[in-house]
Amino acid sequence: MSDVLIEIAATAARMVVEEGLEYGAAKQRAVKQMRLPPRTPLPSNDLLEAEVRDYLELFCADTQPGELRALRELALVWMKRLEVFRPHLGGAVWRGTATRFSDIYLQLFCDDGKSTEIELINQGCDYQVTRVTGFQGQPVDALSLSVACPPLKTHVGLHLLIHDHDDLRGALKPDAQGRSWRGDVMALQRILEAE
Repeated sequence: MSDVLIEIAATAARMVVEEGLEYGAAKQRAVKQMRLPPRTPLPSNDLLEAEVRDYLELFCADTQPGELRALRELALVWMKRLEVFRPHLGGAVWRGTATRFSDIYLQLFCDDGKSTEIELINQGCDYQVTRVTGFQGQPVDALSLSVACPPLKTHVGLHLLIHDHDDLRGALKPDAQGRSWRGDVMALQRILEAE
């Protein structure tokens, strides 16, 4: 592995932790900041996640665990509110690398995506609808809300990614290290109880 890839990953990791950037945006910005050519090969997400974990351990060991727990508890509240849609928590909050700058990503698996919007309306929630790339590379609807996180004294982004009911089967495949990319209510409760 080249030193340049490691340096890009380390620079991007700082941006992920300190600014809440997503991995793709952080890698691109790291390349620009380092004044590398635009077509410079980028580090893998696995390498970037490892650098994020190292950065958290070095610079945020006293604050990050509490911030992560607050975000996980908030995610659990919303997962229970939307339990009929088989929610699965993903992203940094699930993987354990979230900070107060991280958003919460819930992937919902349902027969009718509009039913999720109806449920949010019934709960009095304001949300924005966008299209994003889902975990299988296909466009999916994302319903985005800003929700209060009292322990952190701030609002955080909550993104509900709407997938087909049958997509859940492929969603549970592990990564190269055998770790899951997402977890359901029971899995999240087990993590919170173990902490």
